[in-house]
Amino acid sequence: MRLGPVVVIGIGEDGCLGLSARAFNAVARCQILVGGERHLEFFPDFPGRRVVLGSKVKETLRALEFDSADKNIVILASGDPLFFGVGRLALEVFGTAYVSFIPHLASIQLAFAAAKIPWADARLLSVHGRSLEGLVARSRRERKLALLTDAEQCPQRIADHLITFHDTAWQATLCEDLGGVDERVRSLSLEDLRQLPQVHPLNVLLLERPTSWKAPSPLLYAEEAAFAKRMPKLGLITKREIRLLSLGALRLQDDSVIWDIGAGSGSVGIEAALLAAEGRCYAIECDAEGQDICMANMKQFGADNVRLIPGRAPDVLDGLEDPDAVFVGGSKGRLEEILATSWARLKPQGRLVVNAITLENVSAAIQFFQESSIAYDLQLVQIARSQDLAGIYHRYEALNPIHIFAATKGEHAAAR
Repeated sequence: MRLGPVVVIGIGEDGCLGLSARAFNAVARCQILVGGERHLEFFPDFPGRRVVLGSKVKETLRALEFDSADKNIVILASGDPLFFGVGRLALEVFGTAYVSFIPHLASIQLAFAAAKIPWADARLLSVHGRSLEGLVARSRRERKLALLTDAEQCPQRIADHLITFHDTAWQATLCEDLGGVDERVRSLSLEDLRQLPQVHPLNVLLLERPTSWKAPSPLLYAEEAAFAKRMPKLGLITKREIRLLSLGALRLQDDSVIWDIGAGSGSVGIEAALLAAEGRCYAIECDAEGQDICMANMKQFGADNVRLIPGRAPDVLDGLEDPDAVFVGGSKGRLEEILATSWARLKPQGRLVVNAITLENVSAAIQFFQESSIAYDLQLVQIARSQDLAGIYHRYEALNPIHIFAATKGEHAAAR
């Protein structure tokens, strides 16, 4: 393969010793050598121009666009540049016709080899420069994980996050300074990992489930008793059958952004967030006790992609991402305002679902949809559950009837 004017070369901790002849020759014929300070130190005798990649990587590459017209440029990167590396930005800045790649072994490959763990079934994730939000939600059905870390999202903090959100069925393997003089591989419990005093900054964290572990269902469909909730009676919580119907009506995608307005215990928002594991849910709740209960349930069920928003809707909605789906379970007498704001912010083809118990809210929802010429579906759901009677017989006990409204942004009601 003929190399372009910009060549992105993967390099390991062994520096020049690990480079192929092709990669070494590309460095020898370039006029500009680009890389992190650690990478550039491997070439102390390079006679050309040296450019350090700092925190503003894209801006630094943009500044080299003009030079690439008549000079050969080599960009040094750790491991495989197209695996969570600078390769994507190089393609974006210089264009596919002008960039070539000579990869090294990725740190993930080195980690699994050092740990002697087959990795064809592993999911690969990076928290390098990213938040830990959603890590548990994304990995709750995975059996094997490999994580790229950084100084802030370090292995100890990852272990603490997993423990906080009750995702503890992992055995950790910490791989440090792979290919370097201080290479070390350790097998640890999450608790031991959390308490490590220090870790080498260059590391990969591998996580495995025990062989007896079985992946949970994508849908919780949990009994009300499984959730912390406010009383009285069965608690102020959306019943599991209504949750199932409401979640179906939301038509969630993997990366949906969801608003759960009047979240209460958070049961609907939590299940929605776990279904949309690559997205997030904003749970809006104005009651202080409800906020504490919602947070406890988020941790219990591993819904770390739910963001609790204290306050009353629609007042606290301004700073949130525009939603793909909105569920309204409580309104504190402001249903029409909430529906108007939610509908205005809802993305095209997004779904608005409303659960209404009181006749006043049913009337307010119908009036909003009709006055706004919005096509909507309406279901009246009446459910009765069997109850034991004297240990011999069974009878039905009815739950409160629920009206479920559902509408799609972009669908208009027929003219009346």
